[in-house]
Amino acid sequence: MTNIKDNLVIIKQQIAHVCQLTHRACDEVSLLAVSKTKPASMIEQAYQAGQREFGESYLQESIEKVQQLKHLPDICWHFIGPIQSNKTRQIAENFSWVHSIDRIKIATRLNEHRSSQNTPLKVCIQVNISNEQTKSGVSTDELAELTKVIDQCSNLELRGLMAIPQKNAERAAFDKMYQLFNQLKQTHPQMDTLSMGMSGDMQDAIAAGSTMVRVGTAIFGSRN
Repeated sequence: MTNIKDNLVIIKQQIAHVCQLTHRACDEVSLLAVSKTKPASMIEQAYQAGQREFGESYLQESIEKVQQLKHLPDICWHFIGPIQSNKTRQIAENFSWVHSIDRIKIATRLNEHRSSQNTPLKVCIQVNISNEQTKSGVSTDELAELTKVIDQCSNLELRGLMAIPQKNAERAAFDKMYQLFNQLKQTHPQMDTLSMGMSGDMQDAIAAGSTMVRVGTAIFGSRN
């Protein structure tokens, strides 16, 4: 049986250790528990162990969990999966964060649908940093244009960048993402989130400057 509480302790110790090695403060890196495919009961266990931020990729499944766990007062839901344009309303209405904006149409639709909420939707632009045909994300050349559009969306708040680098080329990609992030921060001081690094490459991501790691398997066990 998966001991979620112990797993969270281990992951946080690993994050703290890498921060120490790289001379970063531990509170510079937050943990996003990737709970896709996992039942609401496991998410509630993680919540009771102190975890507050959860990442979901599959919309229908996640909406059910959002409803089931509405009694948890400060739980924070992040949508981290690919976004189809016909799903933007439900995402805008049920999530606090979106990490995977990768085109203008998605940004404008999320902005339009978020108007029913009291707070802006916090968003990250997904960058296809390794230029993989099978992955979502804007190219580095398209980043400035999408940033400009989001700046004009009153119901969106641009908070950072997200990436899933090509396997075995992570470190160079993480370094490149950190450079892009720092360039954008010059004109967007509210940007504080560089969402990169997962269970297998978390240490390299933190060493390169990640501020949020997305960890699923190491907390909840293998995917169903």
